[in-house]
Amino acid sequence: MNRIASGLGAALLSLAPLGIGGAAMAAPTKVKVFVASMFEIGANTGDRAGEFQHWYERYWQKSQPHEVRGALKPAYCNDDGVCGAVLGMGKVNSSSSMQAILLDPDYDFSQAYFVITGVAGTPPSRGTIGDVSWGSWLVDYDLGHRWAPEEGKPGEPVFIPRKGYEDYRVFKLNPALVGWATRLSAGVNLQDSESAKQYRQRYPDEKARAAPSVQTGTHMTGDTFFHGPGLSKEAQYMAKLYGADDYVITEMEAAAITLVIKRQFGTDRILSLRGAVNFDQGNPNETTLQHLDPAPGQTAGGFAETVANVEAVGSRVVDHIVGNWGEWQKGVPPLPAK
Repeated sequence: MNRIASGLGAALLSLAPLGIGGAAMAAPTKVKVFVASMFEIGANTGDRAGEFQHWYERYWQKSQPHEVRGALKPAYCNDDGVCGAVLGMGKVNSSSSMQAILLDPDYDFSQAYFVITGVAGTPPSRGTIGDVSWGSWLVDYDLGHRWAPEEGKPGEPVFIPRKGYEDYRVFKLNPALVGWATRLSAGVNLQDSESAKQYRQRYPDEKARAAPSVQTGTHMTGDTFFHGPGLSKEAQYMAKLYGADDYVITEMEAAAITLVIKRQFGTDRILSLRGAVNFDQGNPNETTLQHLDPAPGQTAGGFAETVANVEAVGSRVVDHIVGNWGEWQKGVPPLPAK
């Protein structure tokens, strides 16, 4: 009997790597960098580009889509361990997709870096159309108490944080990683458009009139598409209230996605990368509602150039990490002296 049991045990061990029907169970894909975009306008390639297309054309044209249960769109990976997907717009949409992908047993994210990327708005006092910004801090715009201005004291803020959300409402991203990203993407030749150049001249701010550049600062995440000088000022107030850097980007997903990643892997390997395609307020000669609903021919332009800029800047960092994986695998290397 002992001999029979021993032989049976050996047979079971030899079958352990096999799945149903005797098929070998593939090892999970070790993800080195995951690029998270929020939307694509049409197809992944060959038409007008949204947030995902330039990344897809650079890294995944030869890759097969991998359907992930619970995610909005398929994920893609190349042979170098660069993966990515369209997660969906807004906090719930994007974070639920990210959670589903992180839990998929076909992927190993234990050493992965994350680049949360897309388009955004910027205050004209801090940026311009075509800018690309690395987030130093992420702040959730929606977690607090608000009231109508006429119901408070004139000139005072109409927002206070809600207690109990201290670990959810603000994230300081790894300064060393942000420093690497800023340094690696310095000198990228950013595209611009004639329509954006003309549109900038409507604003008196020096930053708004400048050519596109690579910036850093706080990214403000809100499902509410806040708009106008009053709410822009409030966003800046919130950034300072939380001890963050200047508010430079308004977007809808990064803080929520970061919370999902944090609960499994922490935040040391997360980057937020956004390109500005609109200002968060009108110019002095138009109302906020006029700016939100512009007449034909009165939009900023520069969208196509900005989504190209985002990929041009971000791919510098992705390629460096993957190309020097021996140095990055166990964590962010010390930033070398200039």
